[in-house]
Amino acid sequence: MREIRLRALAKINLCLDVLGKREDGYHEVRMVMQTLNIFDKLSVRISQEPGIRIVTNLSYLPVNENNLVYRAARMLMDEFGIREGLDIDLYKYIPVAAGMAGGSSDAAAVIFAMNKLFRLGLSLERMMERGVQIGADVPYCLMRGTALAEGIGERLTRLAPCPPCYVLVAKPPVNVSTKFVYGNLKADQLSCHPDVDGFIEAMEAGDFHAMAALMGNVLETVTVPAYPIIDRIKQFMMEHGAIGAMMSGSGPTVFGIYTDLTAAKQTFYELKKSRLAAVVYLSDVYNVTY
Repeated sequence: MREIRLRALAKINLCLDVLGKREDGYHEVRMVMQTLNIFDKLSVRISQEPGIRIVTNLSYLPVNENNLVYRAARMLMDEFGIREGLDIDLYKYIPVAAGMAGGSSDAAAVIFAMNKLFRLGLSLERMMERGVQIGADVPYCLMRGTALAEGIGERLTRLAPCPPCYVLVAKPPVNVSTKFVYGNLKADQLSCHPDVDGFIEAMEAGDFHAMAALMGNVLETVTVPAYPIIDRIKQFMMEHGAIGAMMSGSGPTVFGIYTDLTAAKQTFYELKKSRLAAVVYLSDVYNVTY
């Protein structure tokens, strides 16, 4: 095998809590993660020419060590003494700087691809151990599906799949730095924390209305005041049939959960016409692993 083609799936956080800041500067989190049927496409090929070459459809995306894909490939090349090169074609669909782990998912796809192409023999657990060196979301992007993430996001517990539903995703025309959000989060002053355990119980029971009532993301306390359009999109979704709407990750992407496909489709078209969002997707929850 000299080439492998992959889909790198986007994620949303169905519930996100921050417990505090650790001594190493990272934040202790507790969150429910879910992959969606929204994805980037990657082609990874072995080349006789040494080095890593990345081609992407986005002119502003770095193709050097500032790209997580490059860093993931370099990490494995250095560890396993790989002398051959890699040609990586990356076609981005997942919005950049959107709180949907697009870069982390791309890096996870490259780790998986290199494990296959170079027959490294790494188990999922060992790939995840290496993935966290690239980014906190990379281990989850290797696992996929529905999971509880703890620690800095690297301690994962697979959960029963989220019950089938439709997810409307909208990214406003702004980019948000994760570093900015966590840097301005006053974790020790948060007066309200989402009930993550209660949310998991409601999800496993298939009780969508209880799920919606228990959804929460403490990072909204930073991102929403800085970008009020996030709240406008949430309200738009709730006024148009969503049973719950929330910001994903550090934002600015907003998602709404729908149980009625007709209502979800109608909101998709209305939201596109409203121009509140730069990109709008309609997806379902997706629990397919690599």
